[in-house]
Amino acid sequence: MSRATLQKDPKDVAAMFDETAAKYDLMNDVMSLGQTRLWRRAVVQSIDPQPGERILDIAAGPGSSSIPLREAGAQVASADFSLGMLRQGRKQSPELEFTAADATRLPFADASFDVVTMSFGFRNVVEPEVALREFLRVATPGGRLLICEFSQPVNRAFRTIYSEYLMAAFPPVARRLSSNPESYVYLAESIQTWPAQEPLAQMISGAGWGGVEWRNLTGGIVALHRATKS
Repeated sequence: MSRATLQKDPKDVAAMFDETAAKYDLMNDVMSLGQTRLWRRAVVQSIDPQPGERILDIAAGPGSSSIPLREAGAQVASADFSLGMLRQGRKQSPELEFTAADATRLPFADASFDVVTMSFGFRNVVEPEVALREFLRVATPGGRLLICEFSQPVNRAFRTIYSEYLMAAFPPVARRLSSNPESYVYLAESIQTWPAQEPLAQMISGAGWGGVEWRNLTGGIVALHRATKS
């Protein structure tokens, strides 16, 4: 299945996340066998947030990815295009500042943030190249980008097991745990069709970011891509 096959209208994607907002964190923990928390910890360590730094957390959902950044003393803008996620976030984490934002048309001024980060949401952006240029626009000179996203396991045997077994099990489990299992079927398919580490790095470079590098987590199931605005 090609990535083009999975393209959805942005409004449909937003509605899908609206319906999953209340159980979003629980579903992530269950479907990742508890790895999500380890991956998010790696994101925070890679960002190394400093007191007073301005950080834009795109696809922040209900705020789980933003909380440790704020606790480190950073000024965090938690943004999401799903109004349902924003409502859930304001309910769960009223101390955070939530903003409705489309990654391809950010409602922020040029050079507003020292760090732009996005965890497990980039593959759901309909025009990722446009979003990367928007991230570049709102970053300060020398500002950093960190994208945490599902990727491709580097070991061929493990990649086969991951694709054929784990991904095959993903939708049935979602049907038992979620009131909107179709959204998780879509998410499983989007993981399988998302570009591997090197093509994503090239996409980031092509958008104007420099110093692009990546680090694999859990054998490449997830990858952290880092870059800098010159």
